[in-house]
Amino acid sequence: MIQGARTPLTVDLTGLRVAITAGANGIGKVMADSFAACGADVFVSDVDDASLATCGHAGMRADAGVAAECEDFMDAAIQHLKGLDVLVNNAGIAGPTKLVEHVTPEELEATLRIDVESMFHCSRRAIPALRAAGGGAIINLSSAAGRFGFALRAPYAAAKWGVVGFTKSLSIELGPDGVRVNAILPGPVDGPRIRAVIKAKALAAKISENEMTDRTVSTTSLKAFVTQQDIANMALYLASPFGTTISGQAISVDADMQYTM
Repeated sequence: MIQGARTPLTVDLTGLRVAITAGANGIGKVMADSFAACGADVFVSDVDDASLATCGHAGMRADAGVAAECEDFMDAAIQHLKGLDVLVNNAGIAGPTKLVEHVTPEELEATLRIDVESMFHCSRRAIPALRAAGGGAIINLSSAAGRFGFALRAPYAAAKWGVVGFTKSLSIELGPDGVRVNAILPGPVDGPRIRAVIKAKALAAKISENEMTDRTVSTTSLKAFVTQQDIANMALYLASPFGTTISGQAISVDADMQYTM
């Protein structure tokens, strides 16, 4: 099993202008820190005011579930950064963990709105700035749920499959403008979100959280959780000159996940 912290990717991104949704917490915060450490100028959004105040990056409060706030965030980011080179659509929620017949319309709508519609609204606003920059990158966070079926997670899986379709379509539209569009599909990322999902699935399966954790890790060939830094490193790679000809891809960072439960 892979153990220990991962090393942040080191690449010169001096002056790169990067906007990251949900960038004051979790994976988004690690990405923001990693881009900044490589010399990029970063602007983030989040709904957590306390985290925004302490994250160490310029940003603003914006709810990814509200279209107007997505657009306001992008306008503010472009103004603050004096343009845009990279948009990371990171915002998302886990959605309900329950059988489809128990999912409420409100839970389904919220999951789709935050996990996939927000990417449409942010990208739509970012595209003119990326074109004006002469090209750039949009990086969308999907999930292993965007290539597997996930029992008890139908709204989340539907959203993440939608992210892959949106990514591919947008890559074709924006290719002539030199804008690369890719999706990262994380496997089980160690952190509060997966722990909450494991707890809910353990309760549904009437087993312990430890057993459900073991089952989750066993779905990967490397028998490991993915770290937040692993995801950040892939985002850095895709945004860097190393990713110049990578577009339209759904890239798994999942310890070689083979199946779901």
